[in-house]
Amino acid sequence: MPSFFISKNSLIKENESLKQELAIERARGLGYSSVLEENTKLKEILGRKNESAKLTLATILSKPNQSPYDTLIIDRGEQSGLIAGNMVFALGNVPIGRVAEVYEKSSKVLLFSSAGEKTQGIINDVSMEVVGRGGGNFEIVLPRDFILEKSNQVILPGINSYVLGIVETIISDPRDSFQKALLVSPVNIQKLKFVEVEK
Repeated sequence: MPSFFISKNSLIKENESLKQELAIERARGLGYSSVLEENTKLKEILGRKNESAKLTLATILSKPNQSPYDTLIIDRGEQSGLIAGNMVFALGNVPIGRVAEVYEKSSKVLLFSSAGEKTQGIINDVSMEVVGRGGGNFEIVLPRDFILEKSNQVILPGINSYVLGIVETIISDPRDSFQKALLVSPVNIQKLKFVEVEK
């Protein structure tokens, strides 16, 4: 009987904790929506509102667990007008990589999170080098006094605020003048069936 109450109490506590996390996420979502709305208005004022990328839908033929070195093989290639360097997105607005090689009816996509792959990102209005660690993970090394928090977003430079990664862990040692932040992609590559390629 006591174990039943212990179990029930732990479930109640877990439920309250999850409710609190949900409330925080809703608040973040509201903040994101207001920033997005402000961004759209600013672009409209500056005459940049209609600058939307033309995207081509592509099916993923093989994923990192089936293809080496954090790459995707997609079913669009030269016949669809793709060229090396085209940006590749998940869910329409999450940048995950670039077209590395183009074949007649397919292409190879190198993911930004590929181990050792270097990409410029912006965090807290400061440009940083983001290095892929594989499996949808990244890292950045920055000065120890740089103020950084878990859930901070790293975006790609440009007029559109595309989120490249989200800070998940901060590693800091008082003896070191630098700190390391580990980031994760906003999307799980393994669950994707389709991507969009910017042309």
